[in-house]
Amino acid sequence: MLTTHPFDDDKLREECGIFGVSGSSGAAALVALGLHALQHRGQEAAGITSFDGHLFHTHRAMGHVAGNFDRDDVIRALPGDVAVGHVRYSTTGETALRNVQPLYADLSTGGFAVAHNGNISNAMKLRRELVRRGSIFQSTSDTETIIHLVATSNYRTLLDRFIDALKQVEGAYSLIVTTPEGMIACRDPLGIRPLVMGRLDDAVIFASETVALDVCGATFERAVDPGELVIVQGTEIRSIRPFQEVAPRPCIFEWVYFSRPDSIVDDHSIYSVRKGIGAQLAIEAPVEADLVIPVPDSGVPAAIGYAQQSGIPFELGIIRSHYVGRTFIQPGDKVRHLGVKLKHNANRALIQGKRVVLIDDSIVRGTTSLKIVQMMREAGAAEVHMRIASPPTRHSCFYGVDTPERAKLLAAQLDLGGMTDFIHADSLAFVSIDGLYKALGEARRADIRPKYCDACFTGAYPTTLTDHDESATVDQFQMLAERVV
Repeated sequence: MLTTHPFDDDKLREECGIFGVSGSSGAAALVALGLHALQHRGQEAAGITSFDGHLFHTHRAMGHVAGNFDRDDVIRALPGDVAVGHVRYSTTGETALRNVQPLYADLSTGGFAVAHNGNISNAMKLRRELVRRGSIFQSTSDTETIIHLVATSNYRTLLDRFIDALKQVEGAYSLIVTTPEGMIACRDPLGIRPLVMGRLDDAVIFASETVALDVCGATFERAVDPGELVIVQGTEIRSIRPFQEVAPRPCIFEWVYFSRPDSIVDDHSIYSVRKGIGAQLAIEAPVEADLVIPVPDSGVPAAIGYAQQSGIPFELGIIRSHYVGRTFIQPGDKVRHLGVKLKHNANRALIQGKRVVLIDDSIVRGTTSLKIVQMMREAGAAEVHMRIASPPTRHSCFYGVDTPERAKLLAAQLDLGGMTDFIHADSLAFVSIDGLYKALGEARRADIRPKYCDACFTGAYPTTLTDHDESATVDQFQMLAERVV
C-alpha cells in the first residue's frame, strides 16, 4: 500500500495525542470529538476506554478516529461519565492492535487504564528486570512498563504506587490515567510533552493541545505543569508535585511542526510563532525571487511570514487535494510515482519562468525536498530556492517522536553544500538555532540549560538515554507476530 501523503512520509512523526474527560454524561462522545482534533498527532490507531462507576469499557481500532468512533453503536458501548482516549503513531512497539492505547489492566486496586504521549527511554532495562521478577507483558509498548511498575510497587495506595512507578522511569511522558478512584493527569518533570486542562460545565478535561478543547466547546484553564499530578475525584480537584523541581525543557518541535497552528502554547499562538520563524528566516537567508511558495500544509504559516518580511509575493504554487484517501493499491513503480500527484500538484501556470522560494518546516531524509524541487523544475521554474523553518535535524529523538536513525538523517551525513546538491536546489538555507529561539521570544545561551528540548538539532539531550546507551532496541521484544488487517 502506498501512502498518498507523499510529502508527509519524510516528516518527523507526531508522537501521540491524548484526551480525557471526567464528570460529563456520555464522556466517550466528547473524547471522540477531542480525538478528531488531535488526529494529526497519530494516524495509525485510536482507542477509548470509559468507566461507568462499576465497569470499564473499551474500544480500540487500527486507523483513524473517523470510521471507528463516529458510529452510535460504538459510543453507546462506552457508557459512563469518565473516559480517556488516545490516537497513536508508533514510536515504541510495532503497529499491532495489542499496542493500541489506552492500555488496560486489572490491578489489586482495581481497573487501571492509561493513555501515554511520549517515550520511556529506559523501558527496555526496566522491562528486563520486571520479566526476571515474573511480570508477563502483553504488548511491545513502553507504556506497559508503567503498568507493571504500578502493579509490583510495595506502596499501599494506588496514588503512591503510581508515583513510585514514575520515579523509576526516564524520558518523556504526558499521561492520563483512569481508575475507580478517579482520573490522574501528569507530565514528566521536564515537561517534554504537552498537556493542558480545561472545563466544560462541571466536567474536567485534559488534552494534548488547546485546539481539542476548542472543538468540544470547553474553556482552557491552564497547562498541567511539568512534574505535576492533577487528581480528579468527583468534583474534587487537587494537585501534587512529588518530584524534585528541575528547569522544564518542553519540546521545541511543537512550535515548528507538531501542534496544530490554531493551538495556544504558553499564551502564544502557534500560528503567530510560525509566521515569526518565517520572518526570521527571511532576515537570515534572503534571496532574489519572484514567488514564495509553501509546501502544504505545514509550511504555510512560515511562508506567509517569509513573504511579509521579504516583500516577495506569497502564492499557492503547490495545490493539495483534500479528497484523496490515505492509501491506494499500487500495481507498479510507475503508478507509485504518479500517486504523488494525487495529493500535491504544481500550479504550472503560476510557476513557469519564475524564481521560486519553497518554504518547508524541516528536512529529515531529504527525499521529500528532492521530489518537491523536481516538481518545480518540471513545472518550468527558472530557479528553485529551498528555505527551511527549523535548524538542520542532525540527531534522533528518544522522547516520543519517530525519528529515523542518525545515519538516515540528511543533515547528519552532508554539509549544507552536499544537501543542496542532493535535493537539486539552486540554494538551501535553514533558520539558525538562535533565530528559532528569537522567534519564540527567547535567547539560547550556551552557558545555561536552554528553555526547550532542542536535541534533534543540537544533540543536547536533557535526560540520560539508558536503552540507547546500552544498544537496546525494540527488536529485543520477542513477541508473537500479530497481523494487522
